[in-house]
Amino acid sequence: MSEHTKKTQITVDDVTYNYEDLTQEQQELFKHCIDLDRKINSTQFTLVQLSVNKEAFIKKLKDSLES
Repeated sequence: MSEHTKKTQITVDDVTYNYEDLTQEQQELFKHCIDLDRKINSTQFTLVQLSVNKEAFIKKLKDSLES
């Protein structure tokens, strides 16, 4: 009985590659891309939080100036 192992596939510019067939350097470059995507998404999430908080502080300042 043979065991079938499913290879991890990645897609770059609509071309599919088996991750295991990439060179060590290509795998590292891919890992950097994945990590940067995660960091970009996290930073965008934080930016939304900061923008909303800034708006809240501006509102509080305006309310304080009007009273």
